[in-house]
Amino acid sequence: MKYYVDVNAERDGDGSKERPFKRINDAAKVALPGDEILVAPGIYREYVDPVHSGTEDARITYTSIVPLGAVITGAEQVKTWKHYEGNVWVCRIPNSFFGDYNPYTTFVFGDWYFARPLKHTGCVFLNDKAMYEASTLEECLKGEVYEYSWVPEESIYKWYTEQDPETDETIIYANFQGLNPNEENVEITVRRRCFMPSKPGVSYITVRGFKIDKAATTWAPPAAFQDGMIGPHWSKGWIIEDCEISNSRCAGISLGKYYDPDNDHYFTKKHVKSPTQMERDAVCRGQYHGWLKEKVGSHIIRRCNIHHCEQGGIIGRMGGAFSIIEDNHIHHINNMQELGGAEIAGIKLHAAIDVIIRRNHIHHCTMGIWCDWEAQGTRITQNLLHDNQRPPHVKKLEGNMECQDIFVEVSHGPTLIDNNILLSEVSLRFATQGVALVHNLICGAFTSVGRGTGWRYTPYHIPHRTEVMGFMTILHGDNRFYNNIFVQKWPAEDHRDHNDHDSQQTIRENRQVGTHVFDEYPTYDEWIAQFDFSKPPDMRALEPVHFGHLPIWSEGNAYLNGAQPWKKEKNYLLVEKGDGEIKVELVERDGHYYLVTNIFDYIKDFNVRMINTQVLGKAFEPEQYFENPDGTPIRFDTDYFGNHRGLQVIPGPFASPSNEIKVL
Repeated sequence: MKYYVDVNAERDGDGSKERPFKRINDAAKVALPGDEILVAPGIYREYVDPVHSGTEDARITYTSIVPLGAVITGAEQVKTWKHYEGNVWVCRIPNSFFGDYNPYTTFVFGDWYFARPLKHTGCVFLNDKAMYEASTLEECLKGEVYEYSWVPEESIYKWYTEQDPETDETIIYANFQGLNPNEENVEITVRRRCFMPSKPGVSYITVRGFKIDKAATTWAPPAAFQDGMIGPHWSKGWIIEDCEISNSRCAGISLGKYYDPDNDHYFTKKHVKSPTQMERDAVCRGQYHGWLKEKVGSHIIRRCNIHHCEQGGIIGRMGGAFSIIEDNHIHHINNMQELGGAEIAGIKLHAAIDVIIRRNHIHHCTMGIWCDWEAQGTRITQNLLHDNQRPPHVKKLEGNMECQDIFVEVSHGPTLIDNNILLSEVSLRFATQGVALVHNLICGAFTSVGRGTGWRYTPYHIPHRTEVMGFMTILHGDNRFYNNIFVQKWPAEDHRDHNDHDSQQTIRENRQVGTHVFDEYPTYDEWIAQFDFSKPPDMRALEPVHFGHLPIWSEGNAYLNGAQPWKKEKNYLLVEKGDGEIKVELVERDGHYYLVTNIFDYIKDFNVRMINTQVLGKAFEPEQYFENPDGTPIRFDTDYFGNHRGLQVIPGPFASPSNEIKVL
């Protein structure tokens, strides 16, 4: 059955083409498996709460008839501004309007939030741009540049809120820098979500072609209910495609965790157990609450434009397992830098089991892709990542994270990163083990090698399942590097930053590109020689070995312009800095991106062997091959574009060399 929705209809109808519903949520209440909801262009100021599941063979589909013509927003226009002083205006909103959730009394805060909890979940928008929240009315009146903003010229537009208990009203002051807000498009976010079931288990929904814009989302850490502007809420088989998703206070799309009253911001509320322990609890409790391949995950997010969200573009703990995230444009995440904590990235997933992240364009984010815990069977392939680093003039917000293209954290693998273009200053934060990098162009450094994991014991799983197989701390190593091109594009001197926990100390991070950071790690032969299989094992004598570094494999890589190889590597190409001017530049022309480079002039006839699953072997702890989610082997005979690699295999993400390559 087809239901029709048109916010501009003369009056409420029955959902027929002749008498459409005025609200999408009216259709969401009655839609059953196989039904299609067709939504006319317009602005829908509502929360859509789907009630019924589709089925694998009969999905419930919501479609914007005109691509991006139907806008679902968590914001309301305000036209009742009164001049207060200078450039500042004021409005009053009765608290009864907000119901049981007032974004202007709710702060962004919770587990793994490290910045000072000064920002509310609400926000004021001037002509579709978020204004910056001031902590005092005086700060709002001054309207000065916010030193942490990536776009400082926009940060002089301020707002401030307070409560009037006598009238039970929310008061909002805003500095519009000379504009009259009653003549501009000024909106405030009032709803927590735009399109998400209020209950878990509403599966097999397709959302196609909508603009999802502005919501007062809450901080979404891994051991708490994770909301977003849109998401499946602990269900299976959603498809979100061809949508524009923007201007979330925290997360844009949530593939995350259900609400568990016994483990929701436990550390923040009770303190007595570590947040890491509560994450382990969340994994085990999740299985009790239905975290199985048959019930949760297997979503598809494709061809979406996701931008200007302040926590993450796509986030999720456990609920995103077995999903595909492909062909998305994810950009300008956390650029206001009003929020700071350990959940900020273009894509931030915990337990990305068998998740495929491919052909995405991710740039201008505090962090590009962050796979935290249980990146088992995760494949990051054919992506373009660049400019995921703070501009030189911008200060790092205390409590915020360091920048990089990819961060893999406290996982046991197998995590496969192949055929990507990584152009930012830091390509990979390596606080993990069991990673294979194959056929990438890597222009940034590896950081946190052998560091950043502490004593954390994290789970690994039955291959291609969610059932927990065991827990182990991170030993580091068990990594493979095959057929990559490493280029020292950025300065090689160590990066220095202040220590948020000790003002007297600075933190130094590696910026020299290459695999040399693993120089002290053993080869496989060196590692296995520590075990004498000719006699019964001595448990006590082997304890240091069982907790020592795991081996490294490295072969067929090219190192240019000062990038340095692992000292035990064989069959590699080294082009020293000074042997010629190496150029790797990303150029945008007419909406397309071109890689302009001369690296192939130096690689010349350096050929390498074809890599496959058998060469990569198994990740140590889960004893799982680097393979497809269905258990079939991988042969790296296609490149960044999907072009065939023939007999003459060269390092890097391209099957054929060229000095100018249209990469997007």
